[in-house]
Amino acid sequence: MTHPAVIQTQALILAGEIAEAESQLVAIAETQGDQALVSILDEMAPKDLLAIMREFDSSKESVINLVVSPEQFVDAILLERKYGEPLEKYVPRLRNTMNAVMHRGAGACIEILECLTERDEGIRLLADYFTDYYDLLQNFAFHGRFEDDFDLEKAMAPKRTHSFDAEQFDEMEQGLEAGDSMELARPSMSRSEVADGDWMETAWVLRHEFQDSFELLIIEIQDRMRREMEAAHVPPPVVAGEPGVPKIQEDEEESAI
Repeated sequence: MTHPAVIQTQALILAGEIAEAESQLVAIAETQGDQALVSILDEMAPKDLLAIMREFDSSKESVINLVVSPEQFVDAILLERKYGEPLEKYVPRLRNTMNAVMHRGAGACIEILECLTERDEGIRLLADYFTDYYDLLQNFAFHGRFEDDFDLEKAMAPKRTHSFDAEQFDEMEQGLEAGDSMELARPSMSRSEVADGDWMETAWVLRHEFQDSFELLIIEIQDRMRREMEAAHVPPPVVAGEPGVPKIQEDEEESAI
């Protein structure tokens, strides 16, 4: 039998009373305990749970984000891709919602990523999550750091300028078709150095704990960048380096004059 709280919460969500729906669930946790709330969340439709979590992220916390299980969360967050929102609205909302749960505690990021990477759409969702940071993520993948001289504030700034050229994409794809594996660098920094509770820490955990999934993520990102370049019909810059490995720009050499 469906719990009365589930029916009531669903009705409030349909009426657009998201804050009231969240308050009803919080009241259950306060009176009956967190486990009772987890049981109710398990009965809720993922779309209803997502409706609440979208309104309460790391900037506006809710007990829902603190107690939702990895399975419940992933079932809900995967629906984000179906809303069809403009990218500039979708990506920040997705990142904020994911950060609120993934970085709620020391082990939460591993638990969420483990569940997420097991799903068919998991890698695509992660690629959405890292939108605006593709170049920095690839630097981290192939060089073990986000930038030459790591600067937390600079690294967190969104960047949309991509450095891969079409020839590098072709060579990378040929290598993958031949069954070759990417040569990914180990992180050259500790988790504490990138503990931002945001995309950099997520990238570190993903690279450190889920190497195969991280490699698939890089492939997905490179494919998106290639399609973006082809769609733009912009002659790509020529960048020297190993096939499939973006080269970190070195400091300009001093003039000999």
